[in-house]
Amino acid sequence: MTHIPNSIQARDIASLVHPQTNLALHRDIGPVVMERGEGIAVYDDAGNRFIDAAAGLWCASLGYASERLAKVAYEQMRRMGYYHLYRHNTHRNGVELAERLLKIAPVPMSKVLFQCSGSEANDTAIKLVWYYHAAIGKPQKRKIIGRKMGYHGSTSASISASGKPDMHADFGLPFPEFRHTEFPHWYRNRQPGETEEQFATRMADALEALILAEGPDSCAAFIAEPVMGAGGGIVPPRTYWEKMQAVIRKYDMLFIADEVICGFGRTGAMWGCETFGLKPDMISCAKALSAGMQPISALMVNDRVYQAMLDESRKLGNFAHGFTYAGHPVTTAVALETLNIYEDMDMLGHVRRVGPSLQAAIGALGAHPLVGDVRGVGMLAALEMVSDKTTGAAFDPALKIGARVEQAARRHGLIARFIGDRIAFSPPLIVTEADIDDIAARTKLALDEVWSEIGKPG
Repeated sequence: MTHIPNSIQARDIASLVHPQTNLALHRDIGPVVMERGEGIAVYDDAGNRFIDAAAGLWCASLGYASERLAKVAYEQMRRMGYYHLYRHNTHRNGVELAERLLKIAPVPMSKVLFQCSGSEANDTAIKLVWYYHAAIGKPQKRKIIGRKMGYHGSTSASISASGKPDMHADFGLPFPEFRHTEFPHWYRNRQPGETEEQFATRMADALEALILAEGPDSCAAFIAEPVMGAGGGIVPPRTYWEKMQAVIRKYDMLFIADEVICGFGRTGAMWGCETFGLKPDMISCAKALSAGMQPISALMVNDRVYQAMLDESRKLGNFAHGFTYAGHPVTTAVALETLNIYEDMDMLGHVRRVGPSLQAAIGALGAHPLVGDVRGVGMLAALEMVSDKTTGAAFDPALKIGARVEQAARRHGLIARFIGDRIAFSPPLIVTEADIDDIAARTKLALDEVWSEIGKPG
């Protein structure tokens, strides 16, 4: 495709590298230029309106364009646009946000470390796992266990903990200390006649077998999302977390809960940990912490991890870790106001009232001939497209069904998260029942369009 010289599209191709993008294809087709956002919709430079049922990258919990948050950011920039937390320095916003997070934590936590992204928060958690075990005299406990298709970020350690082979390929990753246990996708990976509870038992047994094969004395921590996001919006099967946590505790491993997607209301509770009964040692959060309006993340650690950090700091003379923009006064100001907005509008109450409508509307798409499975929780739902509804057989990847439905959805003014042949829906938390009906209707139009192309016999 030829782009007008000096247009934004042409300048983009000449200057930018885009994350998670086919770089060669991008040179041919160029970008979609988004100009503005309003409510749950974004508009491109041609004025086309798209309902964003993905909340950007799972993060735009308050939708787009907030005057209230813009004012807070502006006033903070006028007062003190930057200062750091290094070497005994602090500021009021950082302290108040840390206090606020500890107050609402799903299980008792001791301290907060700030970063700029979920990737950095999980990377920090991994470093602290090794730091902790060195402090307690078990430096040989180095192995971090994640899950196949789990996703924890794009830094070298966080992507090593992730189980996404496409994100490891030709980067020389994962690092040697990382292992991955089974992908807990019951619909796709269950054995004939296997119930969710039986499947969950098999998943826990697989984790234990991996730990024993690697050597329990070398296994340091397990990291997981309460609900898997980039893996396809995978809700854990019944009894999964109860059984997995029992194995983690049995072998004295730390547990990192990656709440980057689930935190701040997505599952119908403040935390996915509350929804599924998780009791982690560390909790990472980001995305909805600032409603996607500022780059901020936080890692909360419990007291046993913090006491080990104290011991190492005394021994070494310094806690030699940190980021220039950690606890940035503007990002922390916006995060504090975001939490205020959630309280003022009773966001959790809203999600609990509206979430069943999302589950029902997306659930109804399970009757479509392209759809094999639908499930979700709170304000997150996902469906899987299959070639045979009876057997659940997957499509030949060469057909690129997911990509075709995604293109059709765009033509019908809808953005969702397409992961292979799965569609994940995580709309801004401010979504209404009417918005949800619109999302489902546009999804059906896209499914119908592709089904009309491929569904006829022969």
